Amino acid sequence: MTSKTLRLLFPQWQGGNNPPYHLGSQLLSYLSPESDGPVESVPVVEPTTEPQTDVDGITAKPQIIRQLNDAANLIEKHNPDAIVVFGGDCLVSLAPFSHLLNKYGDKLGVLWIDSHPDVQTAKQYANAHAHVLGALIGTGDKDLVAHVATRLHPSKVMIAGIHDPLTYEAEYLNRHNIATISPEQVKNDGKDVLQWIERESIEYLAIHLDLDVLDPLLFRSVLFAKPGRGEHDFGDVAEGKLTIQDVLNLIAQASSKAQPVGLTIAEHLPWDMLNLKNMLSELPLIR
Repeated sequence: MTSKTLRLLFPQWQGGNNPPYHLGSQLLSYLSPESDGPVESVPVVEPTTEPQTDVDGITAKPQIIRQLNDAANLIEKHNPDAIVVFGGDCLVSLAPFSHLLNKYGDKLGVLWIDSHPDVQTAKQYANAHAHVLGALIGTGDKDLVAHVATRLHPSKVMIAGIHDPLTYEAEYLNRHNIATISPEQVKNDGKDVLQWIERESIEYLAIHLDLDVLDPLLFRSVLFAKPGRGEHDFGDVAEGKLTIQDVLNLIAQASSKAQPVGLTIAEHLPWDMLNLKNMLSELPLIR
C-alpha cells in the first residue's frame, strides 16, 4: 500500500499576531521541492496591521478557530498517512498533529524542535502560538483542546533545543515530566533523543520545527533577527542557539529509529523579502 503524504500550506499569522508569518509560509512552500502528492491551502485572510480583538484572553480567537476547523476539514478530506505543514505561526501544528495522534495513537512521538515549549495558556500570554503543545497534551483553552480527540501523553514528547524556559514553562515541564534536550546536548551527540524513542517504544514521529530554534546571528529569517531590534526588545525570551546542520543531524538521527509521518516548519520571518516587497510596491513603473 502506498503511503499518502498531504502538503498543507497554512499561512496563519494571527496565532503569533505577526503579519510577516503569512509571507513566510508562502515562501517555504515556494522554496520546497515539488510534490506529486496532494497539496491544500488553508484559507487565511490577508495580513493587516489593525489591532486584533481578544476573546477569552486569546488574540484573534474567532479567526484562529475558523482556520483550525478549515485545516481539520482539509486533512479529513484526504485522510493522509503523513502531513507536511508550511506555516505560519506554531499553532499550525495543532490540527495536523491531532490527526496523526488519532491515526497512530501511543506509537506516535512528537519531537518538538524549539527554543520554547509552547505550553502557555491565555493566563500567561495572549498569542496562541505559545499554547499549541499544551493543547495537544490537553491543557489550556477548551476550544483548542476540543480539537484533540486523542491526547498526547507527555512522555511521548521530546523538546529539543530548549533553554532558559520562563518560570511557568519550567514548572509545567517538571509537573508533566516532559523530556528535554538542550542545544549543547543536541550539538554533542543527541543520543537522548534515541534513548527517548527506544524508552517510549515510539514507531512514528511527528516533527515540529520552529525556525527560531536557529541562532539568529547565523539564520536571519526569524523573530529575533528583526532589523532594527533593540537590545531588550524581546525581554527574557530564549533565542535560538542551533545551526541548520545541528537540526538536520538531529532529525536524521531520530528518523533512523522512527518513521517520520509529520513535519511542520513554522515561524519563518523573511524580513529582507518583506522589506523588499514593500519597497517594490512604492517604486515607479511597478506599483
